Amino acid sequence: QVQLVESGGGFVQTGGSLRLSCVASSNIVNDYTMTWYQQAPGKQREPVAWITRNGVTDYQDSVKGRFTVSRDSTENTLYLQMLSLKREDTGVYYCNSIASSFPWGQGTQVTVSS
Repeated sequence: QVQLVESGGGFVQTGGSLRLSCVASSNIVNDYTMTWYQQAPGKQREPVAWITRNGVTDYQDSVKGRFTVSRDSTENTLYLQMLSLKREDTGVYYCNSIASSFPWGQGTQVTVSS
């Protein structure tokens, strides 16, 4: 069974940056549309960034121009570069396929404060 382990979160001030990583236990990052999800406090988990099997990326409007999703198939790893962070980016971030094909990892907490 595939395991997903997210890391890289932390506490930052508005305008700061973070780079999240998601390591998969098997080589899946090229085989699925891999997605970063945000679960903001009191809200449901929602996709914010994804990369298709062909390497096409897309983003929720709220993060366009600030977040960049990428992958390294040699390391079975998905990344999310987060720039110009805003308070509304606060939440727990998870990775999974766009269809949530795999068991959810523990996520990584991102807290943005002014």
